[in-house]
Amino acid sequence: MWKCCSVVCAGDSKNPGSDVMEIDCRDLSVREINRMLKEAVRNGERKIVLKNPGAKHYIAAGLVGEVEVEIKGSVGFFVATMAHQPRIIVEKNAGWFAGDNMTNGYLEIRGNAGDGVGQGIYGGVIVVRGDAGARTGEIMKNGTIIIGGDSDFMTGLYMMGGRMVVLGNLRSMAGESIVRGVIYVKGEVESLGKNAKIVEIDEKDEEWLKDVLKKYNFNSSTSSFRKIIPIRKRFVYGSAPSEEG
Repeated sequence: MWKCCSVVCAGDSKNPGSDVMEIDCRDLSVREINRMLKEAVRNGERKIVLKNPGAKHYIAAGLVGEVEVEIKGSVGFFVATMAHQPRIIVEKNAGWFAGDNMTNGYLEIRGNAGDGVGQGIYGGVIVVRGDAGARTGEIMKNGTIIIGGDSDFMTGLYMMGGRMVVLGNLRSMAGESIVRGVIYVKGEVESLGKNAKIVEIDEKDEEWLKDVLKKYNFNSSTSSFRKIIPIRKRFVYGSAPSEEG
């Protein structure tokens, strides 16, 4: 059941005239938080503020609907995993696998994020304003990931599609076993993984980059950007024939 002391709804005397629902997560389990979020979306809430998240794991897991969720603090692992359509803002940091298997929507982390940002995403946009850990965009199928700082080793591991933008540096084995998709990088690349090559961007890349960086409030200069793409589009181990990229 909902804990009345933990919720301030639209028009409540604690928050008169507001059209924002607030949930104090301090004394709530993750299961309770997510149940309340889903019920609020079913009830037509359009903006929800989560206070005192306490770096809990799985916040907004499986959340579906056109709702904005503002999280006033840091979150743990798997924030917004398998989410579809919501706009989720994390004011501080996130643990591993932020946006894991998202299908649509928007996730923004205004601090740093751990390993596996955007693992397996099918669509939507993930923005990390700071640095990201290892294996960013691992097995991503589509969508867009933007990292404002550095991204650690094996960024784009087994990447199958979509676009990634890294404004800082890439650590070792960037693009390891990439199959499809593209990684745009502005900083230094420590080393490339298997099946990855780095090439210059073209006019279409430059146009897309300017648009997306401006849209998400980054410096829209495209100078120094290059891109990592597959050497072969069907990358296999062994002697099986491959389609040249």
